[in-house]
Formats: sequence, structure tokens, C-alpha cells
Amino acid sequence: QHLVSWGFICFDHEPPILCRRRLSSLLARRNIRPRSIMSLSDFDLPEFFSFPPFFTIQPVLTTREKQMGLWRELILRFHTDRKIKTLVVHDCPLWKNPGIRRELDAAGVQAVMDDFVKSGHGEWEDPDVKTRCRILWRKPEQLASDIYDWAEANGYINSVCTIYELHSGEDVNGMSFQGADEELLRRALAILEDQGKCTVFKGDTSEE
Repeated sequence: QHLVSWGFICFDHEPPILCRRRLSSLLARRNIRPRSIMSLSDFDLPEFFSFPPFFTIQPVLTTREKQMGLWRELILRFHTDRKIKTLVVHDCPLWKNPGIRRELDAAGVQAVMDDFVKSGHGEWEDPDVKTRCRILWRKPEQLASDIYDWAEANGYINSVCTIYELHSGEDVNGMSFQGADEELLRRALAILEDQGKCTVFKGDTSEE
């Protein structure tokens, strides 16, 4: 079976100029979010977030490995829940818990972030300074599988749609790839293309 053909182009149902405008607007907005989205006030924090030692990097290796696993889980769940694509290190609210007056120090933040990136759940957008980390809500291989399952379930096999529809269409509400980082989507589609499950038609510019 051959999956839908994807691309930054429009097909018969939508004039190309309209598609380019919609995509330009989407790309321009991708890093803009309301300030309240970074608040922890309505986020369901795990019990371990109120455990003081959680905010101190543990010296015993086995304990530290478990601690890092909890940090990975927390960072990924928070950003996935809020649909936040980029973790800005100096602006992340997870590093402190005012309720127990505990805060991860700079060395601790670096250790947590290095582990998070090493695990494959994040990538530095600025590896030289390490201030912005792209969050991989799901790894490209997982996302590729999710996209193909969605296409099969929604009758898109041997059909076509646009990247915009895959990213923000009505049919993708609640899916793991809804609103996903564009670069991550491209990687997932490249995996499907390598597997012979889709064909990607590229536009003349990055916005098509």
C-alpha cells in the first residue's frame, strides 16, 4: 500500500497562493505562545516534584539514573501536554518549586538537559551555547508510524494532502503529530518515503 503524497504545495481543492499564505502564517506563528502556557498552575505535577532531593543531582549512580529518568518524563510530558516545541532553558518553569523552596542549580540544569538530549528526546537548536532545545514529542520513527496508522484509518491511502493539513488539519485533532515541529514532520515523512510508503512533493521554496 502506498501512503498519501505530501508536500508544501496545494492541490485542486485549494489555490496555491492561498496555501502559501496559510503556510507563511503558520510558520511565522510557530514559536509564539501565550505567556500563561509556561505556567505550572494548571499542570498535573507528579508527586516527586514535591520531593526536595529531586532538585539536587544525586551522587550515587543508580539513584541518579532513576532521577534523570524522572526528569526526562517530566520535561517530555509538560511540553507535549502544552504543545510546546522548544524548551528555552532560562525560561523553563520546571527547574524550581517555590512551594518547597527548592530549585535546580545551573550545573543541575545542564546535567538534566545533557541527559535529555542524549536520550534522543531533544536536540539543541544552538549547540554552541545550549539555550534552546527542540523537544521531540515523539521520536521520528514513532511519529512516522503514527502518521501511517492515521492515513490508513482515515482513508488517505493512495490519496493526497498537504503538509499544512497534516500539521493543522481538522482530521488530525488529538493526533501525536498535530502541531508538531516542521523539521520533525519532515524527518518522519522521510522515513516513510524510504520505506516506500509515501511520496513527498517539494515546493519551490521552504514555505510551499
